[in-house]
Amino acid sequence: MAGSRANAVGRRASTPGLVAASLNIRDSETRSSMAELETTLTDAASGAAPAPALTAREKRDLQKNQLRPLANRRPELYDEDEYSSDEYEAMLDMYNGTLASIEEGEIVKSKVLEIRENMVVLDIGFKSEGTIPLEEFKDMPDLKPGDEVEVLLEHLEDAEGSVVLSKKKADFMRVWERIRLAYENDQPVTGTLIKKIKGGVVVDLMGVDAFLPGSQIALRRVPNIDELLGQTYDFKIIKLNKRRRNIVVSRRVILEQERAGKREKLMKELQKDQVRKGVVKNITDFGAFIDLGGVDGLLHITDMSWGRISHPSEMVQIGQELEIKVLDIDWDRERISLGLKQLQAYPWKDVAAKYPVGTRVQGKVVSITNYGAFIELEPGIEGLVHISEMSWTRNVRHPSKLVSIGETIEAVVLKVDPDEEKISLGMKQTETDPWTVLPLRYPVGTRITGKVRNLTSFGAFVEIEPGIDGLIHISDMSWTKRVQHPSEVVKKGDTVDVVILNIDSENKRISLGLKQAEEDPWLRIGETFPVGTELRGHVVRLMDKGVVVEIGNDIEGFVPLSQLNITGKIVSNPADVAFEGMLLDMRVLEVDPIHRRIVLAVTNIPEEQPPRPAEPPTVHSSEGEL
Repeated sequence: MAGSRANAVGRRASTPGLVAASLNIRDSETRSSMAELETTLTDAASGAAPAPALTAREKRDLQKNQLRPLANRRPELYDEDEYSSDEYEAMLDMYNGTLASIEEGEIVKSKVLEIRENMVVLDIGFKSEGTIPLEEFKDMPDLKPGDEVEVLLEHLEDAEGSVVLSKKKADFMRVWERIRLAYENDQPVTGTLIKKIKGGVVVDLMGVDAFLPGSQIALRRVPNIDELLGQTYDFKIIKLNKRRRNIVVSRRVILEQERAGKREKLMKELQKDQVRKGVVKNITDFGAFIDLGGVDGLLHITDMSWGRISHPSEMVQIGQELEIKVLDIDWDRERISLGLKQLQAYPWKDVAAKYPVGTRVQGKVVSITNYGAFIELEPGIEGLVHISEMSWTRNVRHPSKLVSIGETIEAVVLKVDPDEEKISLGMKQTETDPWTVLPLRYPVGTRITGKVRNLTSFGAFVEIEPGIDGLIHISDMSWTKRVQHPSEVVKKGDTVDVVILNIDSENKRISLGLKQAEEDPWLRIGETFPVGTELRGHVVRLMDKGVVVEIGNDIEGFVPLSQLNITGKIVSNPADVAFEGMLLDMRVLEVDPIHRRIVLAVTNIPEEQPPRPAEPPTVHSSEGEL
């Protein structure tokens, strides 16, 4: 019976409003006194009593002293059969203990009453319930009504009279002491990278968010932070501010400490020419960084293979374990040079015996330059086909006109230099040199037809067959006309008949004649222009010893100064009496077919003449003219 009464006392004393009900108060006077008591109890429990503040024991004594006069005035209110004095004292202690156990800023136990869409309703044994956003329970996916949860009592009442609770802050306070001790004792803590933010990453540190700056993630810049999310690492706390709930951590500090320890150990072990195992840590355009066990070394792209590679990723992959050779160590600059190809056989050894001069080989084009193409004969051995060795006949302006990257070609070994690691190859040598058979195909005097491909100041190039051109020199263009430029006789693209004058196979030159394709008119000049013949012509050039005139059919004659005197006066300068284009009546004085010369004398100057040029005529030197 006593136990049931005690339980009843506990139930009725759970809130201040139940005190009056448990005392069976019936009249207004008593209700007023009880209301005054409840106010006093509430003020004492909430700390609203005026200074000085009362201790818990003093609060309980005050409550007893206020209730005893009430009992003396109205003893009929008490059911002596139900409550004894000791039971009443127990009831007061239980009620006082309920109020005294709930204080703001403390972590309290609560019971889950209801789980709504976005919040959890909790009971902490106070007159009203509290709510917490559901997102604060993300670490408790199996949460259900009836579960007990520790939360932080932030405020007993808010503006709406509700209790303000927080699980997140309770979690923070619970782990803060561990975090503080780790910070003060410089101990590592374990955390998980959960999300990327501006400037770094958020780390879950024992349920509390901490900030990991981007510069503190690793020893070197991390190109893709997203790949690290979800990973768990050890961190050092480098900054702590409880008021602002600010925690800054670093993984780099731990890595640097580890590297320092491993570096010291490695400095004692590592030696030049040593072969060790390492793991590919990072890949760049110029090589790969290899982790040797706390210290990184550089495997340069040129030391990866004896052959040609365009990017290190062709040879290694991140995370791959390699066996490499230590080429050089510079502890002052913290640089270690590594080699991979040095563990392979040197391919140029005995290369002269493997590829003797004259050997026909096949290879793949791996590089093209302005001066030729590099051909890979085997990994680590390349030969150069110079642009001049690509074709017997074609004038190759760039190697890409004949070969392309990746193409397999056939070539002949021309020269081998093992010391310089060079092999000279020739593509055209795989075919017969057409210049060796040209003299047989085109003997001197052979008459052929060709197309004018190009003009120069000294002649015209005519294609005899694809890739083979011959030259018509300016002196071999006309029997009679003095040609100043090839364009006076032929044009580019013209089809002409020519005669083979000479073939130089060694220097790859062919001399052609255009005028030789026709009969030499000087052989019959004596019959065409016998001495004494009267004729008319026009001046084409003024010479210091006379004038050159054209008398027809591109045949030119010469009038000496002495034969320009038709007035009886001595002529010392042809410009005094003649100009280019001037018409003259003349008579043939001399014909010399051997020296291709006709000497004329002026007999008359026609009255009708073309206009005289405004500028003074140019008088040329007769040296080599006559």
